[in-house]
Amino acid sequence: LDEQTILGLALGCAQDGLLPIPEIQYLAYLHNALDQLRGEASSLERASEFLCAYRELDYAGRTFVFRTLANDYGPDPAALRAAAEAYLAAPDHATAKALQKAAEPRRVEVFHRLNHVHGGTQALVAIRLELMERMAHHSELWVVDDDLKRLFNAWFNRGFLVLKEIDWHTSAAILEKIIRYEAVHEITGWDDLRRRIDVPDRRLFSFFHPRLGDEPLIFVEVALMDHLPTAIDPILARERTPISPDEANTAVFYSISNCQDGLRGISFGSFLIKQVAADLARELPNLKTFATLSPLPGFVPWLQEEAARAPSLFDKDTAALLARLAAEPAWIEDPALAKAAEAALPPLAAHFITQVRDRAGRTRDPVARFHLGNGARIDQINFGADRAETAMASSYGIMVNYSYVLADVEKNHEAFIGEGKVAASSAVTRLARQAKLADRGAAKDSEPARLSPPRRVEADAD
Repeated sequence: LDEQTILGLALGCAQDGLLPIPEIQYLAYLHNALDQLRGEASSLERASEFLCAYRELDYAGRTFVFRTLANDYGPDPAALRAAAEAYLAAPDHATAKALQKAAEPRRVEVFHRLNHVHGGTQALVAIRLELMERMAHHSELWVVDDDLKRLFNAWFNRGFLVLKEIDWHTSAAILEKIIRYEAVHEITGWDDLRRRIDVPDRRLFSFFHPRLGDEPLIFVEVALMDHLPTAIDPILARERTPISPDEANTAVFYSISNCQDGLRGISFGSFLIKQVAADLARELPNLKTFATLSPLPGFVPWLQEEAARAPSLFDKDTAALLARLAAEPAWIEDPALAKAAEAALPPLAAHFITQVRDRAGRTRDPVARFHLGNGARIDQINFGADRAETAMASSYGIMVNYSYVLADVEKNHEAFIGEGKVAASSAVTRLARQAKLADRGAAKDSEPARLSPPRRVEADAD
């Protein structure tokens, strides 16, 4: 598009009430800046000006920029066609390289130039978040997101990440961000934070990237214990007696929080857990078990969806119980109802976590998918492990221990990714078989994307 065309398009949007008139000058300027970013050999000043002008735009103006990047800054069709024809006529290294270059979207060079500016990486992370917020209403923007995600996977690879232990002597700016970014078990203030990082049996580790300064990417909280925990309250308790790290035989990863929403889909967690486990094993040779105490956030949504289906997946008694649990949020306080739930829910949770998949064929629960993909083993299902309101609403209070047996991590990872094998303890495997389902065959036929074919479960000896 030339300047006159973009002015015409912007004016049309303004007349339709989609874009205020003052935005037009910025859009025209930004379009010219995009062209110059793509063409100039030295463009740091222009890139800085682009980012400043972008920040002046409102929601509609930024959407217009994203749509321009999607529609007008892909590969040049004529150049791509010519390169493809040249390769087909003479397939060699030179023509393949030319084809690869021609297939590269022109917006990628824009992103590279913006990344060179001071603060440009952080700006692009923020821009991607704004882009993702619009994708539900502008389906064409996925191509822009795909390019940014590909670049971020390269820019934020493990080689560039710096692992730091966060303690009470870490800068207040970083500690404040840890409080704000904690996404699993809320940190209620400075005293709560101190209980998590300033005692001998608690640790917190975070990944940082040199281009993002003191912005943490992801962090994990670790409890050093002498047993595998079955509930979260004892770990977070205000009043407890710390143990010496030398007395601990178990490292429990009880909270993992991603900090940058603009980096959603860029995997740091697998690197973080494995490196922290390896570092702790070197520091404390007495540690024999590395495990999580993890939520099961997809469990209740799945139960409710299946309970609403016809025919129901569950037998009559289980369906009646689930209806009562859904109708009575405080059911855990009713001893009889809690006892019935304790008998029925863990087998269903074991079935859910080992067998149920989403429509894309992936393990349905996102936390399970994360840990199984990292090579962990499902070790234990814990009823009543987290009675916080949010946990009861999403998982009926069930939490899961995933074990990271360092010698088996790579084997489990390859089996899960390549063959769909789920590593689980024999106790979890037996529990899954106890799930009271009405008619598994009928359920498979009615919703194949969710329940068939079943996951192969590799049961380890207890």
